[in-house]
Amino acid sequence: MTKSHNTPALPEHERSTGARPLGTATEQAAASNVQQMFDTIAPRYDLLNHLLSVGLDLWWWSRAARAFRPILHRPEAVVLDLCCGTGDMTLALLKHRPKSPIKRTPLSPAPHSKKEESVILSEGTHSPTVGAAVEGPAVAPSSASAIAPILAIDFSHNMLRRGAAKFAPHNILAIEADALHLPLADNSVDLITSAFGFRNLANYEEGLAELHRVLRPGGQIGILDCNQPEGLIGAAYSLYFKKILPRLGGLISGDSGAYSYLPASVERFPRPPRLKQLIQNAGFINARWTSYTLGTAGLYQATKP
Repeated sequence: MTKSHNTPALPEHERSTGARPLGTATEQAAASNVQQMFDTIAPRYDLLNHLLSVGLDLWWWSRAARAFRPILHRPEAVVLDLCCGTGDMTLALLKHRPKSPIKRTPLSPAPHSKKEESVILSEGTHSPTVGAAVEGPAVAPSSASAIAPILAIDFSHNMLRRGAAKFAPHNILAIEADALHLPLADNSVDLITSAFGFRNLANYEEGLAELHRVLRPGGQIGILDCNQPEGLIGAAYSLYFKKILPRLGGLISGDSGAYSYLPASVERFPRPPRLKQLIQNAGFINARWTSYTLGTAGLYQATKP
């Protein structure tokens, strides 16, 4: 008689399909929870990002943006910063965009002409979704400008309000929208970046499919996100992430749950081999990962054929 052997369950990062904050069982509940969480921590988000990463976040954003300089230097290139939060990655991208000599004016409820709107926004999307959906300053480029604006999308209203204030002097459009249901036309974007936001999507495969839909052939994606390294570095990283960061983040933000979610979300996020496979399964080619800071973060890059 042969003995039966129980197959050990795969670790969560090998089977997770999307973000699942504690107490959520469905994609809809997870998305709602994440949205509310970021709305709550928005006032202290920038401070805590810089403090808890010991300033490394600034270097990560800058390094990721430099990887896409050939696209960013093209005036006509349409660039989307997805899950832009308060806009620091967006501003890192902006440093590599051509400088426009044309003055820009504050957004009105109808910032684009129908002709301009049809270039980027999908059919049925109305201009109030762009910028006007966000209370606070935002700007639209003059119709005479040949330099395409950077599109900055987030579904957290409070986070995007703070981003819009930073965007005020620049050629950036703040758009309040869901990453899984982008208000953009098919094949309309040349570059999509997402810095520390993709991990929070309720469905990774649907998120990648949506990126593939709106990206033009030859366009690129850049997903900058946290990673759980292995070995002694991983052990030290886990100690900081699970013990120190939640207490410090909760103390400063007043929301301990949000900063307990952060290490849990990193632990269950797919490791580079699996995420590269998901990217390839979505139809992208040349998927690769560049390690940042001893593997604690990294940049995923791929191209739409």
